Amino acid sequence: METVIDIKHLNKAFGQHEVLRDVNFSVKKGEVVCLIGSSGSGKSTLLRCINLLETPNAGEIIFNGNNILDDKHEVEAYRTHLGMVFQQFNLFNNMNVLANCTVGQRKVLKRDQATAEQNAKKYLDIVGMGQYIHAKPRQLSGGQKQRVAIARALAMDPEVMLFDEPTSALDPEMVGEVLKVMRQLADEGRTMLIVTHEMEFAKEVSDRIVFMDKGVIVEEGHPDDVLVKPKHERTKAFLARTLK
Repeated sequence: METVIDIKHLNKAFGQHEVLRDVNFSVKKGEVVCLIGSSGSGKSTLLRCINLLETPNAGEIIFNGNNILDDKHEVEAYRTHLGMVFQQFNLFNNMNVLANCTVGQRKVLKRDQATAEQNAKKYLDIVGMGQYIHAKPRQLSGGQKQRVAIARALAMDPEVMLFDEPTSALDPEMVGEVLKVMRQLADEGRTMLIVTHEMEFAKEVSDRIVFMDKGVIVEEGHPDDVLVKPKHERTKAFLARTLK
């Protein structure tokens, strides 16, 4: 499998606070990688660095063979290859569901309205939100909003989907409907990098799990190795707290 994202010696600090320290890992085409760890371990910051929502202080982010931290790379053009799903949905409240899923296609990818709408409807159907195209975000539940956010990201036809704790803002009964959509995407062979606290889900869908603590990658490997037979004491302590 070809490597899509290759992170080398990545560092990120906010003032004196080092959030990421010498992070190295890669994601291959078609691979589902879950990032786990306590709050404040650097998982979300790593995802935001990959999407250049945060600028790393040092290191390389190689995307399809090119270091996108080189000055010559267009940030906006690079971002079109990544679909980002946030904790808080980040939908436009003044637009209906269909408009939320077409605005990026039209403005960034320069698609015409008809093509953008056709594409948006395809993905809204896939996530089970096809009948809600005229609804505004305020009329939707949290789970429905998140499914629209996933459809919006997919409509941009990204090479890699990034999920930043996509269920953490949801009521427990809505978590399942979002995870079901994500399982479906994993089954389709999409390349996905997921920050999650849902351990059962991570075990089920991941090709690889990366455990982070205090800004470093402590352990990574097959879900059974990391979650069932962890090698490091820090991983064992985290799982003992989490899997109660």
